[in-house]
Amino acid sequence: MKVPTRSNSKYSFNLKIFKLHNDKKTTTTSTSPPTSPVISAKRNSWRASWRSALGSGSKSGKSIQQTPSYDEPDPIDELERSSCHSSCSSLFPAIQIPQGDELMSMPWFGMDIGGTLTKLVYFEPKDITPDEQDREAGILRNIRRYLTKNSAYGKTGHRDTHLQMDNVEIRKRRGSLHFIRFQTTDMGNFLSLAKQKGMAELVTTVCATGGGAFKFEQDFRDQVNMKLAKFDELDTLIKGILFADLHNCTECYYYENARDILKSEKREFNFSQPFPFILVNVGSGVSILAVYGPDNYKRISGTSLGGGTFLGLCCLLTGCTTFEEAIQLATKGDNRKVDKLVKDIYGGDYNRFGLPGDLVASSFGQMHINDKRGSVSREDLANATLVTITNNIGSIARMCALNEKIDRVVFVGNFLRVNPISMKLLAYAMEFWSNGTMKGLFLEHEGYFGALGCLLQFNGELAAALQEPAADECEGGVCLDETTTPSPADEPAEKSLASKHSTR
Repeated sequence: MKVPTRSNSKYSFNLKIFKLHNDKKTTTTSTSPPTSPVISAKRNSWRASWRSALGSGSKSGKSIQQTPSYDEPDPIDELERSSCHSSCSSLFPAIQIPQGDELMSMPWFGMDIGGTLTKLVYFEPKDITPDEQDREAGILRNIRRYLTKNSAYGKTGHRDTHLQMDNVEIRKRRGSLHFIRFQTTDMGNFLSLAKQKGMAELVTTVCATGGGAFKFEQDFRDQVNMKLAKFDELDTLIKGILFADLHNCTECYYYENARDILKSEKREFNFSQPFPFILVNVGSGVSILAVYGPDNYKRISGTSLGGGTFLGLCCLLTGCTTFEEAIQLATKGDNRKVDKLVKDIYGGDYNRFGLPGDLVASSFGQMHINDKRGSVSREDLANATLVTITNNIGSIARMCALNEKIDRVVFVGNFLRVNPISMKLLAYAMEFWSNGTMKGLFLEHEGYFGALGCLLQFNGELAAALQEPAADECEGGVCLDETTTPSPADEPAEKSLASKHSTR
């Protein structure tokens, strides 16, 4: 995939994108681009039963609110963000979901322990009765107060207050979902904080997903006496996406006028009929799924060149130390000084194949020239690195969509956080190279879907909504194997035979 570069101007092209993304507000109503005629699948049959099971008749309108922050110092070390671990495997065994008091006991958490970043979703009940408040342990009140009255924990730990979801119902309790992130290398500090706050006295089991659910399992047990109930990260990813879309009417969006990057604008997309779609999860690496139903998907491709690659290369090339710093450098850079363009080879457009002269022909293709190499800045190198990684992701995603004959490509993952440059480049690529038949879609909660889906699975929410297991598949009313659910009757026969963990 090739992407156009910028024309000369007082400000860099990418800085304009960054400013446009942050300054413009969506003012138009929701529109949905037409669906390609090659798509033939019943998409809406799952929603009625799912909404009923969740106790939600419809989306409650925009439930994401900005809340004030009151910083409180804490010993936890620097908590940064980069990208989530995203590799598909069938290593997660089916587990027995806790019941009764253990299931209902607060606090409720979901964790996605990725290769670079750990994501935490916390459910704060808002329907506490006076009797419950009297019986509530002081430790639980302190934990809730600490998590919800701060947007920063220690120096750089973050709660993404703009993503908070209010008036959400989970297991017949109504409240708010809070989204917190920290660097996985600081897991020791997180465990120390949990112990300090007395969390081990209230929680015996924490639902977790991601590779770190295995890596840190013994640490949780030894340091805070907690068990990790492990869930498959791609199961939780998809279920978290569907839950968020049910409860937030502006969750999904696309870029209108995607072929003109400077003028493209964010627009709400109606995702009420989602299936089928290609799901591109951009974390430290990249996993690509074809999703045909809530419990019917397969992993079709991936790449090791993801958000972790971008951050690592930027640290080597520019001396930056955080993802945020790398993105800020990229917004001020110009990849034309680093990359070789079509016009650098042909002297202009390559008309025979419809390739404009401003398309990238070779990433970093000018860095073998001494004069060029001596004139580039840190910002130029950061921007060229970002464009290179984004091009690779977009190219693979488009080929996967073509192979699966699917016209919707949904991009998620923390690589896209504070990164409008990549989102607009991906939107351009899907639109331009498909001649308008494919649409790049994005989601507000980006990298938190695994943790959200994990929280919901642990509390039996989605198990009840998505499947009705036979009596011989359950023990004591608890389904022991979530992977044996038959595919929905309205899905094509060939799709129903596809293993959800296929690594074709």
